[in-house]
Amino acid sequence: MGFTHETLPQRVRFAAGEADSAVREEVELLGARRAMVIASPRGAGVARAVTAGIGVAVLHDGVREHVPIEVAEAARAVAAEHDVDVVVPVGGGSATGLAKAVALTTGLPVVAVPTTYAGSEATDVWGLTTDGTKTTGTDRRVLPRAVVYDASLTLDLPAALTATSGLNALAHAVDALWAPRADPINAALAGEGARALAAALPAVLDAPRDVAVRERVLYGTYLASTAFASAGSGLHHKICHVLGGRFDLPHAATHAVVLPHVLALNAPHAPDADRRLAEAFGSTSAAAGLADLHDRLDVPRGLAELGLRDEQVAEAAEAILPSVPPSNPAPVDLEVLEALLRAALRG
Repeated sequence: MGFTHETLPQRVRFAAGEADSAVREEVELLGARRAMVIASPRGAGVARAVTAGIGVAVLHDGVREHVPIEVAEAARAVAAEHDVDVVVPVGGGSATGLAKAVALTTGLPVVAVPTTYAGSEATDVWGLTTDGTKTTGTDRRVLPRAVVYDASLTLDLPAALTATSGLNALAHAVDALWAPRADPINAALAGEGARALAAALPAVLDAPRDVAVRERVLYGTYLASTAFASAGSGLHHKICHVLGGRFDLPHAATHAVVLPHVLALNAPHAPDADRRLAEAFGSTSAAAGLADLHDRLDVPRGLAELGLRDEQVAEAAEAILPSVPPSNPAPVDLEVLEALLRAALRG
């Protein structure tokens, strides 16, 4: 073997029903006393409960998908105004993404409390959208110092969002198998993450109040995201970032729709990845296993359902092409991208 693997430094706590005490302990370890809590308006009540034991200087609810630059700048101004010394996002990927935008320019530590399966909490990837263009990058300043996973906080996640958010998590595992820094350690994490997610997601929909099953989804989410953080963004994420930033498509649902098409393109050129995913899905092939999972989860099938129009496909393909990773196992040109997007449009 010959490879270099980098593991990101982060504390991770699984604490079902104990988010408030776990957050308090993590904030105390940092010596912080003036927290900026970030949550959506809908999640503000949960955020208040989770952070009741720490000193909260401000609760900021200006959260939007894809983190528009004006939203990021507003949050940074709030952080400066209240002289905060830690940022605590409570919610999904949009809340975590906004906390990262604050950390990117301030260096403030982040203690993340996820309530979906977005996985952003386990990566040092940030994303900002300016005039319809989503720019992403990596920076250790945005990696949360600690993550508190409390499965009880996901019990009220609607079934549709549970399914699409879970497939977003699965996309991290799939992309990690052929991303620019893919290696055997990433592959092991991705395979186990995919196995956990494929088994737990249908079980969650059958028993949505089962905390133990929800924990398995969080476990799979964390492993998949850790693999992705080390391996980097593959073709799937490059496509979804353009679709989300340029056309304002819903983040998790876009990942759910696009993933089977990227897998269909790449799997024939990546037999080891295909075998690993097939084993994780308990299927004869990765594509067949993912198709079965999609059927069981009843998620959107086409980008047209999410708002993409036929006349936007060519524009999207041209915007994606410059960011296609050289490591992608299948050859990709403009024609290939347009064909993939049109297939995804129709579902």
